Amino acid sequence: MNAAIATGRAAAPVVLVVPTFNECDAIGAALAEVPREVVGRIIVADGGSTDGTAQAAAAAGAEVLAAGRGYGRACWLGALAAAPDAILVFMDGDGSDRATYIPRLIAPLLADTHDFVIASRVRGTREPGSMGLHQIVLGLLIGWLIQLRFGTRYSDMCAFRAIRRDRLLQLGMREMTYGWNLEMQIKAVRRGLRVLEIPVDYGRRRGGTSKVSGNLGTSIRVGWRLIGTFIRLAGRESRD
Repeated sequence: MNAAIATGRAAAPVVLVVPTFNECDAIGAALAEVPREVVGRIIVADGGSTDGTAQAAAAAGAEVLAAGRGYGRACWLGALAAAPDAILVFMDGDGSDRATYIPRLIAPLLADTHDFVIASRVRGTREPGSMGLHQIVLGLLIGWLIQLRFGTRYSDMCAFRAIRRDRLLQLGMREMTYGWNLEMQIKAVRRGLRVLEIPVDYGRRRGGTSKVSGNLGTSIRVGWRLIGTFIRLAGRESRD
């Protein structure tokens, strides 16, 4: 079904973008929970999976895009593949994000009360073992730094978020790896977007191993990447 939701602006197609890399064990169940009466297209932007993720996603009704490596690059290419007037929802493919919350994420965009809506796992109910302490602490720390520098407080850097495609393109995104989510949050504040954070339930991944929290070395590299992204955006680019 090609869903489109009427708003004060126009009929808005809702497109779900799911970046993946080796999520074969989880992607089918994750996509099965997507409310298709709301979401018209599901784009799985795959980063070169070798475990059959692309085939499982296609079997679950998704359009599969070969995006190449890089979390941000997958999100960006998925967004570009959507219609110009689309509402974009980003969600991870490991089954930890609850797709049933999509209507709540997009409702403020449809009502035109907000431009960017982000889910907060920290403010919601988390299944035991779904988030590491370092993830919670880093999210709160970055949120505090953003408030200190830009005046808006976030509690999390959750991948589950919604934004109109035209608003996203106006941000001038540059981070094509794990700094993507943080860059979007900072630039949304800098560009004057109306931001809303809503609490959501969050579960443990349904299969496979986390590319970040499941590996200490990767977690450290991602942490440094996020710090570098914040410094860049808070410093010389803060007046873009």
